[in-house]
Amino acid sequence: MAKAKIRRKRGAVTEAKEVSAKLTPRDKKTMGSIVGLADRVVDASEKRKDPAVDIPSRTLSNVRYSPRKGIIEMGNATNRRQLFDLSQAKSYMQTMLVASGTKKLLQQGKSTSLRGLYYMLKHTIEGTKENTFDDQNECDPIVEDIEVLLNTLREELHLYASNRGTMVGPITLVDTGDTIDCSRMGSGGYSIPSIVEPEVMQFVECDAKFILHVEKDTVWRRFNEDKFWKKHNCLLTHGMGQPPRGVRRLLNRLHFELKLPIYCLLDNDPWGYYIYSVIKQGSINLAYESKRMAIPEVRYLGLRSRDFERCQLSDSVKIALNDSDRKRAKQIANYPWFAKKRDWQREIEKMLKNDFKLEVESLISKDISYVTEQYVPARLADKDWLD
Repeated sequence: MAKAKIRRKRGAVTEAKEVSAKLTPRDKKTMGSIVGLADRVVDASEKRKDPAVDIPSRTLSNVRYSPRKGIIEMGNATNRRQLFDLSQAKSYMQTMLVASGTKKLLQQGKSTSLRGLYYMLKHTIEGTKENTFDDQNECDPIVEDIEVLLNTLREELHLYASNRGTMVGPITLVDTGDTIDCSRMGSGGYSIPSIVEPEVMQFVECDAKFILHVEKDTVWRRFNEDKFWKKHNCLLTHGMGQPPRGVRRLLNRLHFELKLPIYCLLDNDPWGYYIYSVIKQGSINLAYESKRMAIPEVRYLGLRSRDFERCQLSDSVKIALNDSDRKRAKQIANYPWFAKKRDWQREIEKMLKNDFKLEVESLISKDISYVTEQYVPARLADKDWLD
């Protein structure tokens, strides 16, 4: 029978060793946080105390808006998770299991998806019929727990999501050692990865004066085909609706590291308003991300409630508001970061009074390139945007 982890070479017997990757400075910091978590478990055990972790609460009641910083932040409330509490023992075990799994990824210098991590950790506990995780919906929230517990991003834990964003324009960057010229990416553009941290992506050269972020791929394609980014010397991005974490993090880095202004071209509806809110102030559900993803100085470029008359659009482009739209619009109007802004209050009131919403694509009814050749250039020239 062959012996595990044993190999013979020229008469010598050696054990196969697990290969460890060289850790980057950021990886070392993340690893230190994970090891510190494990050390606290050991310390509690040695002192015959109940091992426990205090996880910052990710509830709406523990979220506040900081007017000074212009972002959403988490409060100080925590939830204690204990090993010797029968109602919490499984979630405590899952917390440590996820931490152990991400530590292994760091050690090996490899990354995986949330789905991949779930399968890495899923197994039946020896001697029982109990699974570590029954489905991925159990695993994903634990990843978020680890993020807030260790004050780290999941990308720093070597976890990625599917790519849902694209960029084109005059910037050269290095992505995992490969030099990418984003002005030479053809009609498809550069697919923005979910992990865009400095150890993975470095900016080499950028001649852009600003970033135009559009809501959808269909609109982005019109701007790319019309070479808007070349005519106006800008970067052009999209996030396929609500931008994923990788797109938001990249926009954050481009803004703060390269000092590029960002303008958002979004639909004139509550969803477009909400997308702008998330890019600008951060997400209520993921407030712990805000300091590294929110961009308080981003500007809302359009579409506006008055554009139906101003652009002389036809009735055929109107989309009637439903009860859900009206309710959502009123909620957004009451957000603390919009409540005291008269221009935003007038904007939302106008949409509700119109009782219809507009998509950016409605401008195509004027001319296929009206949005790229007239609408956006005019809004930029007139500084006609909302803050």
